[in-house]
Amino acid sequence: MAYSISDLAQEFDLTTRAIRFYEDMGLLQPTRQGSGGRTRVYSPRDRTRLRLILRGKRLGLSLVEAKEIIDLYDSPRDTHVQLERFLEVLGNHRRQLEARMEDLQATLDEVCAQEKEANSLLRKLPKAKTS
Repeated sequence: MAYSISDLAQEFDLTTRAIRFYEDMGLLQPTRQGSGGRTRVYSPRDRTRLRLILRGKRLGLSLVEAKEIIDLYDSPRDTHVQLERFLEVLGNHRRQLEARMEDLQATLDEVCAQEKEANSLLRKLPKAKTS
């Protein structure tokens, strides 16, 4: 089965520009047909790779990381190596997310402390008259 760029764009709710970008990054490799090779034809392999690219993005992986993992599945290497690398990438990403969560929690704690202090000061002030 073959897919056009608009087929994939519609199926995955992407712009054709995004799909061409993934092609430029070497993530997709459609064949060319028509006069001057202007028509891109995507294979089931390209469709699967696009699904994996989007899954990687949802996980927060960079395109470089996603490409590395996807390329491992295209290589004749041992599945053990592929899974170890995937776990390494995911572990690194998880640690980065945890560090960001800690930073966000510290910021949130500071905002709450400032709100509490401002409310306390506001209660000590005389009420403003409204006209």
